[in-house]
Amino acid sequence: MIVIENVLSPEVLAEATKALAEMRWEDGRKTAGATARRVKQNQQADLSTRAGAKVRDLLLDTVKRHPVVEAFARPLKFAPPLISRTGVGDTYGLHIDNPVMGKGETRIRTDLSFTLFLSPPETYEGGELEIETVFRTESVKLPAGSLVIYPSTELHRVAPVTAGERYVFVSWIQSAIRDAGQRAILFDIANLKAALARTFPQGSPELLNLAKTEANLIRMWADA
Repeated sequence: MIVIENVLSPEVLAEATKALAEMRWEDGRKTAGATARRVKQNQQADLSTRAGAKVRDLLLDTVKRHPVVEAFARPLKFAPPLISRTGVGDTYGLHIDNPVMGKGETRIRTDLSFTLFLSPPETYEGGELEIETVFRTESVKLPAGSLVIYPSTELHRVAPVTAGERYVFVSWIQSAIRDAGQRAILFDIANLKAALARTFPQGSPELLNLAKTEANLIRMWADA
């Protein structure tokens, strides 16, 4: 699991927040799988409208372009995203995300899930994203514009909202690197490259050899 702060600029966050007030909302169970449908109680934005499609594309493009998302997730495909609204009394009980989503060209294997928070945490109570790991339950409630990426293999829930409204933008990623351990190695290398670039000049043997190692590992491990 990784938290990435300030994925959205203040300008993009303000534009998205304004769009939320103009959205048409529908029952969130419409897009849930058979198991999740029994525990899902929230609303989702209709993103088929012009306004909905505009904010969807704005947010997804911003996430896709973020260098830490690229280095950590190594995305190959993204599932169609959702914008969820969880109001007072709403919740999303413990569930596991579908292992495969979509059909045809949009079909993806869900390796990673992400939640991009759109509401300032002080505007609602409850609503924590709780992710069950082997060792403990991680409780996540981030500032507006920040994002968490976590393995889709983990059980997770959204705690009941007891005051205010919680807005989030969520989607799923099929990584080009299927194995989580291999992704972790590549993320370490990406961080090492960034650190060494502050010490060694561009084109130095150290940076070139590290870039060669990274490229050859990706060549060995990538699905495509």
